[in-house]
Amino acid sequence: MSMPFYASAEQIMRDRSEFARKGIARGRSVVVLTYTDGVLFVAENASVALHKVSEIYDRIGFAAVGKYNEYENLRVAGIRLADLRGYSYDRRDVTARALANAYAQTLGSIFTEQQKPYEVEICVAEVGATADLDQLYRLSYDGTIVAEPDFLVMGGQAESLTAEMKSRFTSRPPLDEALAMAVGALGTAGGPNGSPRAVPANQLEVAVLDRTRAQRKFRRITGLALDALLPEPPAEAAPAEPAPADTPPHEGGETPSA
Repeated sequence: MSMPFYASAEQIMRDRSEFARKGIARGRSVVVLTYTDGVLFVAENASVALHKVSEIYDRIGFAAVGKYNEYENLRVAGIRLADLRGYSYDRRDVTARALANAYAQTLGSIFTEQQKPYEVEICVAEVGATADLDQLYRLSYDGTIVAEPDFLVMGGQAESLTAEMKSRFTSRPPLDEALAMAVGALGTAGGPNGSPRAVPANQLEVAVLDRTRAQRKFRRITGLALDALLPEPPAEAAPAEPAPADTPPHEGGETPSA
């Protein structure tokens, strides 16, 4: 009689964590940060049909990296929960903290009970009436929840991009400066041999939670509006003028004196 394969619980959890982290790192990064009038989402996304950034409720946004079908299921579940709570009680009872707690319970249960964990990392953000009330929550594949004060980076080379954002970030910048920070940080990774690169506008997904809007705070920024906010690419250096030709020798092969 053959003995069943045995692995310790610690080893199983370690393998699941490594599996999920590798899946998340294969995706492109998302940067979420606060700015003067709310919260800015900047995702590197070449797909027009598949969104990494979406609206959950009036003043709550959602961003994710990893496997699309998995975080899309979480997004839809969050919308249903928010709508149900807002309809049953009051719209003010729908908060990012409550949604983040619900997501943490779901992801934690999936991580411990199912053989394959979700390969996702998500952010739930809420814009408040004032800047002090803005909230950013990061949720990992195992249900870990962390409240971030100013910004967060998910997916791809998150560690190096987080260090880059720390060196660039200034508290509550205007929208154009905040966008330049995020796009500049995204461009420091992913180039050939680790060199910086330019991220074109058609590969960016940008949205904001704008506290100055009356009802729905979520707004996507696309097309000409996005082009106007992005920093201008550096001008190419003008080609150098050709050097003058050497002075031809005089007839008879003699060179004139200086």
